Amino acid sequence: MSSSLNLEKNMSLLSPDQVEIAKMLLEIGQGHLFQDWPDPGVDDDLKQTFFTQVALLNSSYPGGLVSYIKTAKELLADSKAGKNPFDGFKPSVPSGEVLTLGDETFIKYEEAGVKQVQNAAFVLVAGGLGERLGYNGIKVALPMETTTGTCFLQHYIESILCLSEASYKQTQGECQRDVPFVIMTSDDTHARTLELLESNSYFGMKPTQVKLLKQEKVACLADNDARLAVDPKNKYIIQTKPHGHGDVHSLLYSSGLLREWKEAGLRWVMFFQDTNGLLFKAIPAALGVSATKEYHVNSLAVPRKAKEAIGGITKLTHADGREMVINVEYNQLDPLLRATGHPDGDVNCETGYSPYPGNINQLILELGPYIDELAKTGGVIKEFVNPKYKDATKTEFKSSTRLECMMQDYPKTLPPSARVGFTVTDPWLAYAPVKNNPEDAAKVPKGNPYHSATSGETAVYRSNSMILRKAGVKIDDPVTQVFNGQEVEIWPRIVWSPKWAVTFADVKRKVSGENSSVTQKSTLVIKGRNVLIEDLSLDGTLVIDSVDDAEVKVGGSVKNDGWAIESIDKDDTSLPEEVRIRGFKINKVDQLEKSYSEPGKYTVNL
Repeated sequence: MSSSLNLEKNMSLLSPDQVEIAKMLLEIGQGHLFQDWPDPGVDDDLKQTFFTQVALLNSSYPGGLVSYIKTAKELLADSKAGKNPFDGFKPSVPSGEVLTLGDETFIKYEEAGVKQVQNAAFVLVAGGLGERLGYNGIKVALPMETTTGTCFLQHYIESILCLSEASYKQTQGECQRDVPFVIMTSDDTHARTLELLESNSYFGMKPTQVKLLKQEKVACLADNDARLAVDPKNKYIIQTKPHGHGDVHSLLYSSGLLREWKEAGLRWVMFFQDTNGLLFKAIPAALGVSATKEYHVNSLAVPRKAKEAIGGITKLTHADGREMVINVEYNQLDPLLRATGHPDGDVNCETGYSPYPGNINQLILELGPYIDELAKTGGVIKEFVNPKYKDATKTEFKSSTRLECMMQDYPKTLPPSARVGFTVTDPWLAYAPVKNNPEDAAKVPKGNPYHSATSGETAVYRSNSMILRKAGVKIDDPVTQVFNGQEVEIWPRIVWSPKWAVTFADVKRKVSGENSSVTQKSTLVIKGRNVLIEDLSLDGTLVIDSVDDAEVKVGGSVKNDGWAIESIDKDDTSLPEEVRIRGFKINKVDQLEKSYSEPGKYTVNL
């Protein structure tokens, strides 16, 4: 019996809206969904569940399933034909700004950027669990470092709050604006993200500042005809998979938040991802670059080695005159260069790096042009499809596929008049994502970044040590150790809260004297706002905590057994997951703790 007859028999069960959905499915070639449906009276509740799911899939995708299937057919045809998405384009190096921490240009941009924070909204893309890391929680709940145990989400919120306060002080506005903070969640992370916020009083942010936008999944495709894939265990359920972090644009657009921000006088939207603990060290300067150069789109970037497995920011010029500045994935950039007059492909230049800077997926967009562009597209980002074919005939898939989109592909639809640039900073300053589990990280070729919990934590210590060096403190060189099969540099464990310093200028202002030094085995934890380091010699562990209205000058000599980094077995199930995935724990042997709970001025000569 035909699918349409099976459906007709069941029409009496359907509401007028469901009847329209059923007709739409037939029109777009999805009649197979009904081919095994029994007569009314059998599985009626499951049939209702089917229409509830289809209604959600239809309403949550811009243009509905009609648009989704139309795009899918086009992209699947291109994929089967092996069409090159960059056919007709020539790559060249785009223009941007290369910054060096601590020099005059960096400080100038940083100051300009801090002023702009009061006019910015921050958007965190956090739809993923930590399963790929070997961690069963949500990634933003993972400790950024285990010296203090501060999780990523706490660090991000405190950084935004402190930057906002610094911006208010610089601009001397009438009142301090509550800087908006949006978190894109998914079915996997929404409830747990909300629980993490609520159980920690939003880490000091007002609940009204924080908006959670939940990303829905998209329908899977069973074949080159874009027929929707049915769950093999339940014919009333359509298989779904994540659509990619590019959904953040359509969610912001449909939520109405962008218009609200524009009416409130905001100018910038800053996008960042869930487990890069160094990012806020570069955000102020990058925001200053956006404001000074009036970039519509500014991609934060780091130097990348030729052929390194990280996308390169590239200017593409088409034979018909079209231009765009976008991220080109590393496996596409090298062949594209070879095919357009560069026989050696992607090679390092005199700097020792590729001239195409590495994209780290942190974007600053100017709000006005962003809204104008999304009004044309409805927030839809150029999609791609990546089916895994059974064989060379490309007629059958190994498993169902789906359309995907990436946040950084937003510039693909921009007109040539759009001002698109980048800001490159030192990788040790701004980029240490945590995304690989210990087994995968240990297989990374020597010299390439591990991007694991092990390397992510040690990168925090390295970055803070290098920043203090730039500020004039003598910091011992690191030692090399191996944890979870990864060779990493172990620097002094230096950690400070954002309220102590959220810019390099803050650090410079709070560190003085020519004789401050920190040995490699040392740990320095600064939790107070007004802690001034003056000729401090540290060989051990020092923890300083003070209330905001206490000014504490710390100098002299501290020597104790300190806190040791100890190797652990990643398979030791008696230890928490967040420790095992690092391969080490902090053994707090001995320390000097100084705490000041009353306002006042204190001088501590240790």
